[in-house]
Amino acid sequence: MTRIAKNLSRLSRALFWPALIFALVMAVLPKPPQLPGPELGDKIQHMLAFFTLTVLAGVGWPQTRLGKAALYLSMFGAGIEVVQAIPALHRDSDWRDWVADSFAIFIALVPVTVFRHFARASGEA
Repeated sequence: MTRIAKNLSRLSRALFWPALIFALVMAVLPKPPQLPGPELGDKIQHMLAFFTLTVLAGVGWPQTRLGKAALYLSMFGAGIEVVQAIPALHRDSDWRDWVADSFAIFIALVPVTVFRHFARASGEA
């Protein structure tokens, strides 16, 4: 792996945990703050979050099997929906949010696979 790929991997690992915690906190807050920028639908927000988490995990831990990372992230998304079903949180649990999460995870595997391919290829030269 080249120095650039190693640095991207380190940066991705460093950003993954704060991003994961941010996603969890935003998911369980009874009234999460409105994020700056254009109003995006709920499903789009889910997809952006899980696409980002998947890219960070896939680039950050290039030796981890992608299927394993995808499964763990999908389980995290399902767990969020279970937590949102707690009445005291005043949140809406929706299985379609989990589907959106999982779809975004699947789509994010493409750029992760491309990154890993080029990182391996450049390291062999």
